[in-house]
Amino acid sequence: MVDLTEHEQAAMRAAMRHVAESMAEIGWGTRFQDLTEPQVLTLIEVAVGAFQEAMQAIARQGTAQEIPF
Repeated sequence: MVDLTEHEQAAMRAAMRHVAESMAEIGWGTRFQDLTEPQVLTLIEVAVGAFQEAMQAIARQGTAQEIPF
């Protein structure tokens, strides 16, 4: 596994909330092997999209900081 930065870890936690919402719609009792292809693709899309959004938000917050050089 890759060594994640603090920001990446925070973005993953933010993405996890969105994935949990999708899993609630699918049903928490559904085994992973029983998911349909569209359901798996939706989970991946939600996870990647939420991760990217969180990373962008983190980057926007950092733009107000002084550049260290």
